[in-house]
Amino acid sequence: MSILIKPIITEKATADSEMNNCYTFLVSTTSNKVEIKKAVEATYGVSVEKVRTLRYGAERKTRYTKTGLQKGKTNSTKKAIIQVADGDAIDFYSNL
Repeated sequence: MSILIKPIITEKATADSEMNNCYTFLVSTTSNKVEIKKAVEATYGVSVEKVRTLRYGAERKTRYTKTGLQKGKTNSTKKAIIQVADGDAIDFYSNL
């Protein structure tokens, strides 16, 4: 199973990468900070200084339809904010 699922490219994450040299990734919920650090260093060839993780629980949703009440939930996710060393950068748009 892959540790890094995909990079998160939003306005806030892009501004954070330009200002503070921090990049945001969606990661596996079972991975820890050491595994995330090794995966980023191996994949992108940068040196990682700090890893911060955030866990988001499942979101419960209810909707009313003609056939009745539909209940469901989204999957729980985990984000990792990676701070790389000064002088290093990750370019997500190079292989488009």
